[in-house]
Amino acid sequence: MPPALRHVVAVGVGAGDPEHMTVAAISALNNVDVIFELERATTDLTAAREAIVRRFVQRTPPPRLVRVHEPARDRTASAYTRAVNDWRAGRADAWEAAIVSELADGQSGAFLVWGDPSLYDSTIAVLDELLARGRVSFEYEVIPGISSIQALTAAHRIPLNRVAGAVQITTGRLLAGGGWPAGATDVVVMLDGHGAYRTALTEPVDIYWGAYLGTPDELLVAGPLDEVAGEIDRLRETARERHGWIMDTYLLRSRTAE
Repeated sequence: MPPALRHVVAVGVGAGDPEHMTVAAISALNNVDVIFELERATTDLTAAREAIVRRFVQRTPPPRLVRVHEPARDRTASAYTRAVNDWRAGRADAWEAAIVSELADGQSGAFLVWGDPSLYDSTIAVLDELLARGRVSFEYEVIPGISSIQALTAAHRIPLNRVAGAVQITTGRLLAGGGWPAGATDVVVMLDGHGAYRTALTEPVDIYWGAYLGTPDELLVAGPLDEVAGEIDRLRETARERHGWIMDTYLLRSRTAE
C-alpha cells in the first residue's frame, strides 16, 4: 500500500478582523500538524496572523509553528508579469523546502491566507506550481474566507450589486492603464498602489473606499468621486507614512445606471 500523501490546507482567515474567522477555518487550524507562518516585510500582518493562531488554536498539543521566509517582490521592475512570475517561483521554492522538511507522509500543514484564497491571491497558483514540478507529492484543499470586498460592502452597509446588475472586479493597474471599463456600471478595484480611482474623475461615479478593512486602523470614505478623491489621497498618504504600507479596496458605482 502506498504511503498516505501529505495534506496541505490553504486557509482563508478574513480581511483582518479575527471575528471574520469561519468555523471551517478554525477547525482546519486545530486539525493540522503544522501551521506555516509566512514571514513578510509587513510586520503588522505577520503579528496579526500570529494573534489569530494564539486566539483560535486550542488543541493540546498545538500544531507546530514553522516560519517560512519568503522573497520580496520587485515592485520597481518594468516587466510586471515577469516580476510576478519570478516572485511566485521564489515563493514556490520556499514552500517546497518547508513542506519537504516539515511534513512527513500522511501529515498535514496549513498556510494562512488573508481574505479569500481564490480572489487575487497567489496561494493556489503556487501550490499548483509545486504539483506541476513533481518533486514533492501532496494533496491540498482550500478553505474560503471573508474577502476585503465583503468587508468593504459590509462596512459601508451597501450591497455589492444592484438589482439585476453586474459587477466587474479589476486591479488598480488595469484601471489606470485602460480607463473606465467599457459597458461597466459597478467596478471593484483591488491591488491599487497609486490611486487609480483618479482615472475615473471625469465619470459620474460614487466611490465606496476602505483601507485596513477589519482592523482597528480601518479607514472609510464614501461619496461622489470628484468630491472625495482629495480626501482619499490625503488619508492614503498619511496612512502609508504611518504604517509603511497600505491595503485598500474600493467600489466605483456609476450614477448613470441608477
